[in-house]
Amino acid sequence: MSGQLVEFLGTGRRKTSVARVRISSGAGKVIVNGRSFEEYFSQEMTQKMVLAPLKTADMEKKIDARISVLGGGVSGQAGAICLGIARALCTMDIGLRVALKKAGYLTRDGRKKERKKPGQPGARKRFQFSKR
Repeated sequence: MSGQLVEFLGTGRRKTSVARVRISSGAGKVIVNGRSFEEYFSQEMTQKMVLAPLKTADMEKKIDARISVLGGGVSGQAGAICLGIARALCTMDIGLRVALKKAGYLTRDGRKKERKKPGQPGARKRFQFSKR
């Protein structure tokens, strides 16, 4: 495959966020929705969350990632990207699966917001009860 760019795909979901991740060999550039990931995620915690699978696989400076993410908030998007990167790394090199699985990056976090129930102000909150 001389001259061709080989990309590996991974999809990550968290709450209502969906991330489509494309990784290829490169110099460690991560682009999220057309912007650099430091610009997109301003908090240090979310930046670490996004790069965690790459750090575990020791590929921070060896892989470029192009990510498109939509839906949800900042934390949900970071979680979706984390799962997407981990899945893409597994398709690239199956030998990384054990380390990523042990670190917990291949487990989908299925928690979602609980729906509001009728006759209540929220999902679990009740209106104040009055005996008399």
